[in-house]
Amino acid sequence: MRRMTIGLVALTLCAGTGMLTAAEPVDNKQPRVLILGIDGCRPDALAVARTPHLDALAADGLLFEGTDIREPDAQDKADTISGPGWSNLFTGVWPDKHNVLNNEFSEPHYDRYPHFFKRLKEVRPQAFTASFSDWKPIAEKIVTAADINRNFPEQGKSYEEGDAEAAAACVKLMKSQSPDATCLYLGQVDETGHRHGFHPTVPEYVQAIEQVDRHIGEVVAAIRGRTQYAQENWLVLVCTDHGGLGTGHGGGHEEPEIRRTFLIVSGPSALRGRSDDPTWQVDVVATTLHHLGVTPRPEWELDGKAVGLKSAQPAAN
Repeated sequence: MRRMTIGLVALTLCAGTGMLTAAEPVDNKQPRVLILGIDGCRPDALAVARTPHLDALAADGLLFEGTDIREPDAQDKADTISGPGWSNLFTGVWPDKHNVLNNEFSEPHYDRYPHFFKRLKEVRPQAFTASFSDWKPIAEKIVTAADINRNFPEQGKSYEEGDAEAAAACVKLMKSQSPDATCLYLGQVDETGHRHGFHPTVPEYVQAIEQVDRHIGEVVAAIRGRTQYAQENWLVLVCTDHGGLGTGHGGGHEEPEIRRTFLIVSGPSALRGRSDDPTWQVDVVATTLHHLGVTPRPEWELDGKAVGLKSAQPAAN
């Protein structure tokens, strides 16, 4: 048996099984997805931070503790920074396809490998999508086919202020409309890591994670307070683009503190427990589309697979 604590919640699992128990089946409910992206969040720092809302999401789903930001045996020249990371997470393909190798976005191939919102709308044109962020390239470079696409903060404000504004806008959306797929990016943790250090012993870094957890709690509360909530099947995915070492994370191809991240798959349709099975950033899109009932088309050339969902598990022999 293996045991891990993330924040205040401990989860136990037989190694390699990938779950504790299966979630109850959810039939005839409207599937919806929320992707929470925490920039630059090391899993070992998350484990020591006081994060009751992230803990609750992990307890209500499956925590993958070894998600990798690089393709196995990758030959591309992508740096271990935000541009490639968020492109992996939002397009579902690796840099050898989307061609974002750094934060310059000089020759992206988003026309062929776009943000998953566009894939969703190819199948369900009526799908309602929304993105909230405070790193401008996400809104200006990566996101496509969004019905709402907003970037915060106003010029001159910090990521701390931007996170608060982005989360508040997301809360407002959840209270007033019914998005099929929503992405909320929060950048304060990465900014703090660059300023003070990416490490679980750095108080400012841990405190930034705790502040982001409070924003996440507000958003999740807004979802659960929806009048339609009993008729909906929400899946919440929590991910990050990279870890960090010292005050940076570039050139980290051989650095586990930078490459190793995490993925939380949470909700009624998720398996329960924790797993050290290999997962990858590109699995986020595949998992999202699977939950929404979208079968990827061969010409999309997605690299990921659906993970953490009861319906995505192979039938027992």
